[in-house]
Amino acid sequence: MALRNGPEEFGLVTRLIHWGTMLLVIGMLALGNRIADMQPGLANLWLYGLHKTLGFGVLTLVTLRIVWHVASPPPPPIGPRNAGFWAARVAHWGFYVLLFAIPLTGWAGSSATGIDVMIADRWTVPPLVEASEAAEAFWFGLHGILTKVLFGLIVLHMLAALKREMEGDGTLTRMIRGRV
Repeated sequence: MALRNGPEEFGLVTRLIHWGTMLLVIGMLALGNRIADMQPGLANLWLYGLHKTLGFGVLTLVTLRIVWHVASPPPPPIGPRNAGFWAARVAHWGFYVLLFAIPLTGWAGSSATGIDVMIADRWTVPPLVEASEAAEAFWFGLHGILTKVLFGLIVLHMLAALKREMEGDGTLTRMIRGRV
């Protein structure tokens, strides 16, 4: 089992980053959906801190994935370069954009509250924007919209992966085992 990607296989590092990101993002979507309807208070403030900490985790994993793919390029996609191929390329670029933009808009929205943004209730990060109610509404509004787009993209990605696997092309198998 190779750590690095090969010409026809995904290495262990790529697969761990992929599935780790998936678990973290699904958890973030569930937690974010839960706290979106909460009124912040002393009893649930830790959930907001957890959400922010996990958001920085997503940002870190996506950055790590890009750096890793520069160091160990992934194998080319399986199958012909048809409309499905190009749709998958656009979707993957969409994931990268959203997985950067969503944590950054959350960070900006949190900065706009005027309350320190902290990671793991230990490290304070610098604010991205000045504190104001208008900025808070804008950034958290954008954060919510982008999150809904991400959710839709995840559903499409999962359905496409299952469809391709049922057709027997081996794409999902390769992401699980590394090779077809």
